Amino acid sequence: MSIHDIRDARAIRAAMAEYDRVGRTYFLEKYGFGKAREYMLRDIATGRLYDSKAIVGAAYGYAFPEHGPLQASEFSGGEATVESLLAGLGFEVVRVGQDWSREEVEATVADYFEMLRLEATGQPYNKSEHNETLRQRLKARSKASIEMKHQNISAVLDQLGLPYIRGYKPRSNLQDLLREVVIAQVQGSQEVLRVVVDAIEDRTEPGNRNYRGVLIKAPQPEATQQRGRRERMPRRLDYAAQDERNRRLGRNGESWVLGYEEARLDDEARPDLAARIDWVSDRCGDGTGYDILSYEPDEVARFIEVKTTNGSPLTPFIVSQNEVEFSEEAEDAFCLYRVFDFAQAPRLFILRGPLTTSVHLEALDYRARLRALRQ
Repeated sequence: MSIHDIRDARAIRAAMAEYDRVGRTYFLEKYGFGKAREYMLRDIATGRLYDSKAIVGAAYGYAFPEHGPLQASEFSGGEATVESLLAGLGFEVVRVGQDWSREEVEATVADYFEMLRLEATGQPYNKSEHNETLRQRLKARSKASIEMKHQNISAVLDQLGLPYIRGYKPRSNLQDLLREVVIAQVQGSQEVLRVVVDAIEDRTEPGNRNYRGVLIKAPQPEATQQRGRRERMPRRLDYAAQDERNRRLGRNGESWVLGYEEARLDDEARPDLAARIDWVSDRCGDGTGYDILSYEPDEVARFIEVKTTNGSPLTPFIVSQNEVEFSEEAEDAFCLYRVFDFAQAPRLFILRGPLTTSVHLEALDYRARLRALRQ
């Protein structure tokens, strides 16, 4: 028995159809093959990748049902065997597992920035379609590997304090080349990024005032390794600073939290406490170290500082020295409400207690005074 006895491409197609139907994990387990490490069969029509040796082993059973499929130990994979057979039958075999080339990275970064622009400006787009189109160009890359690269791009943008695409949570362990290309794209696309940041900032009304199911656990960002000096982006592109300066967004976020607190206390059967909630920043202005005075069901005070963004839950935010100091004084009575996806469908998580225990604080500015002359 030899794989070169397979002379009909329909047997390969039948194995590929089964692979699609049952999924990779089950297919490999059924036929006793491991994941391909170097060569993958690529469907020219769809761009999907298949474990080439496993496909050939299963295809033998379709071609010769009286013999059944071949086991992995019965033939060798590689360029001289499996690749040669598949190429001779009109299929394409690509080499995987190699580092991404500059051409591949640049194409993926450009596509990501186009999706970011469409998302920020409210234009519809389909991530799966973009992925499939990229796979037509990046023939050695699977759907999952492209998605991972998109998450790596999000990680670089997050480190630069810039918005990133919803659904592509930042993932580290990225190529130095990818970081280099993303930074070059940022520096060369200032006008596009201004449109992105401005479009996000312009949406200041809440997507809804539904307070059911909006509270989530504080997200756990993946640890990232900062390499070299911190990149400094133009202030116009400082997304966290944009949120802080956007007074209308901040005020509307506080108003939304006010409604959330009233609903929370009503659910706790304490409408009397809901009536006592004080929007301190609206009544007295900034400077108290918190925005809203609310209550626990047992009437203990809850001091709420609200930080609102149209970005994701991992978007950085700015806190003042006064807010940090007050959080330490108030201890567990202090709660930072991080409201995110505000214009889309507002949600929030709560950081309770001193901010120094829950967030990484990076010094941004200093108040400068002239030094006194020494006598």
